[in-house]
Amino acid sequence: MTVIEVEDLTKRFGAFVAVDRLSFGIEEGEVFGLLGPNGAGKTTTIRMLAGLILPSRGWAKVKGYAVGSNSLKVREIVGILTENPSLYERLTAMENMDFFAEAYGLSDKQKKQERISELLEFFGLWERRNDKVATFSKGMKQKLAIARALVHEPPVLFLDEPTAGLDPESSKEVRDLIAKLSFHENRTVLLCTHHLEDAEKLCNKVMIINRGKNVIVGTPTELRDKISGTPTVEISLKKLTFAVVEAAKSVSHVKQVDADTANSKLTIVLDDPQKGTPEVVEKVVEAGGRIFAVRLVRPSLEEAYLKLIKEEQR
Repeated sequence: MTVIEVEDLTKRFGAFVAVDRLSFGIEEGEVFGLLGPNGAGKTTTIRMLAGLILPSRGWAKVKGYAVGSNSLKVREIVGILTENPSLYERLTAMENMDFFAEAYGLSDKQKKQERISELLEFFGLWERRNDKVATFSKGMKQKLAIARALVHEPPVLFLDEPTAGLDPESSKEVRDLIAKLSFHENRTVLLCTHHLEDAEKLCNKVMIINRGKNVIVGTPTELRDKISGTPTVEISLKKLTFAVVEAAKSVSHVKQVDADTANSKLTIVLDDPQKGTPEVVEKVVEAGGRIFAVRLVRPSLEEAYLKLIKEEQR
């Protein structure tokens, strides 16, 4: 089921085009990453989809509700973490959570308090629940903002830089939470992030945008393959000999062999790694090679992202 539908979505601020004719769809339970440099239009896209600002052209639907004509309903069913936490700093953490729970229509007092307690405990904020938010660190404010976005248990989440300002342990907790919401609770997540590690670990699909335009959409694997073609195979040995190198070159699937004698390592390009790797390993062993490790080497999503952005800017 397609939960978010976007067609020709455009936003202009005077003569400046912040988002330029974006079209994409997000399926139920999917984590969809929106990646791009500063000023690419990511935050503006999220604000339009959440019904906070209206598009200049095109349309979007969230769970069948049209952004614009049904923006109030859209805001009821989404949880949103904006680029800035947007908390009331003169209020305590508990008062902030209570205020936003009421705003989202949580009227049952017991259920509301149970939900707030659950979230504050999960994010390690329970002991500070009665402290004013102005006294919180940036990371603590970020955690509270995420808790606020989740208070009404929305089926759709828009998260703009959810791990910004968090330490490695807290970042992992947030990633684990997003994975749980998607994979186990079937919630749909639009994740806007500069942290490519977050996108690589969490996203089913990613869209890279630049200057408001779609550069590419695909899975992280598809994006990596786009910049590298066929992945390479790396073989580490106790000792690299001429006979071993020639044995590797003799396999029909091998297109290129790079020998690193100093580190006793072969880097091999194959037309079909799945078929060719076992044959290469067999030939290397027959030639007297003692293998420590064999691994498939792909570029990281970060490498793919940087190359694609650079190509698009030319």
